[in-house]
Formats: sequence, structure tokens, C-alpha cells
Amino acid sequence: MTPSDDRHERDAWDGPGTAHRAAVLGSPIQHSLSPILHRAAYAALGLTDWSYGRFEVTEEALPSFVERLDPSWAGLSLTMPLKRAIIPLLDGISDTAASVEAVNTVVLTEDGRRLGDNTDIPGMIAALAERGVRKVESAAVLGAGATASSALAALARICSGPVTAYVRSEARAAEMRGWGERLGIDVRTAGWEKAAEALRAPLIIATTPAGTADALAGEVPAHPGTLFDVLYDPWPTALAASWSARGGAVVGGLDLLVHQAVLQVEQMTGKSPAPLAVMRNAGEEALASL
Repeated sequence: MTPSDDRHERDAWDGPGTAHRAAVLGSPIQHSLSPILHRAAYAALGLTDWSYGRFEVTEEALPSFVERLDPSWAGLSLTMPLKRAIIPLLDGISDTAASVEAVNTVVLTEDGRRLGDNTDIPGMIAALAERGVRKVESAAVLGAGATASSALAALARICSGPVTAYVRSEARAAEMRGWGERLGIDVRTAGWEKAAEALRAPLIIATTPAGTADALAGEVPAHPGTLFDVLYDPWPTALAASWSARGGAVVGGLDLLVHQAVLQVEQMTGKSPAPLAVMRNAGEEALASL
């Protein structure tokens, strides 16, 4: 699909006065909340000539999509499976993005350059700081996908001790240890069958797909620490609900989505600060209507 033949997001482009365009790309993409967050920010900032759309784009279609972008385009948000596929198409990436070989933000400059960044990592840090979590002595990560590597990068900045990753295979375990070496953090690994042990850590970041960690809901300790569950739909997850019921602090996927989107809006528009509260309210309303 190209920028000119999208049939699902015409409302994002039609109408006079659209001088600046941005969009989220990925596959699947139909349930992304990014358009809601970015459009809410544009409205609050008075950016009436900005629009933000959503495009179903596969890895194979990504190069042609990017090549067809005209000068009206200001930025792209990337979700799976495009966060690594976009890198060869860029003129440069930030140190943050390079640390995990993943780009979720592209800024298209006036001189035609494509610059990549990763706002997931500082977004995680900001979401935790908002709940008072700025430093921890140890942590646990559930899962070993792309989000888990971003979680390790975030923990490298706030965790002074070891991080234990609970994974399903030795190949995944080796990958997580490799990321630990690259990021300068002590990563230890354990099998998924021991995942209940993770719940005793002062900070747990759950990066697994929906339903994967539900079985752990009955294993929450009496005095839990902080759970960061990166999912936002369905919400709350079974684990997050049980965690809250036990009095533990919970950071959710919407928190991450909003904080990383705030950074994207600021980079793409040049306007700072982006309206965090407005964007969060828009996201909460959207989720409530599902």
C-alpha cells in the first residue's frame, strides 16, 4: 500500500490545509491508538494543518512506501514488524535506536533526510518515573521479543543490579544475555516454568503477548513491588488486575504508548512540551469505547 491508495484512513488526509503529514506503519495496524493520540496532540497544539494516518505496511512493501513520500511528510511511527526493517532506508539513527537495533520514530527533515530514533526506551523510563520508580536494585523481564530488548535498555539506565529474564528457549536466553552484554547490564536467564519467581522482584516488566502471563495472576505475592505490563488491550490483564488487588503499583501499556508518543510529537512537530494529559485522556476514552 502506498500513501496515495489507502482506503482506510482517507479521513486523515482529505480536506484543505493539510501541509504536514505523519502516520503509523505496521502490520497488523488497524487497532493502533497512535492516530488518536497524535491527532489529540495536534488539536491541543493548534496544529490545524497537520494530519496523522495509519497504513498497513509489510516489510516487503516498506521500501516503496518510503520512497513515495513527498515533502509534505514530517514523520513516521513504526510498529512491528518494521522497527528493524526501516533502518537500511534511513540516513542516520540515534544512539538510543542503535543500542537495540530498533527504530520506532522517523523524522523527515526539510532537507530530505530520514532520521531514526527509538522513543520506546525513554518512554518506558518516563512512564516508570511518573509512578515514582527511578532507581531499582534488581528487576525481572518476562519474555524475550523486541520489546524485551527495549526494556533491557531502559533498565540499563535505572537498575543498579542484575536483571533476570524469563524465557521459553535457550536460543531466546542466549539472545537476552547478548543484549545484556551489549547494553552493559548483568542479564541472567531462567526458564519460563520458573516465571512465578519473577514476581518477587522489586520491578517486573512483562513484555509477553496477550494471555501469556495470565497463569501468573494467582502467584502474586502478598506485598508486590511494581509491575510494568506493556499491554493495553485487553486491560487490565489478569496479572495486572491481581497485582493491583494485592496493593502493588501497576504501570500499563497505555502509559508507555502515551509517553513514547509525546516524544514523537515533539520531534516531528518541533513543539514542546506535547500535551501529555490530553493525549492520555484521548487514549483512555478510546480504550473505554472498545
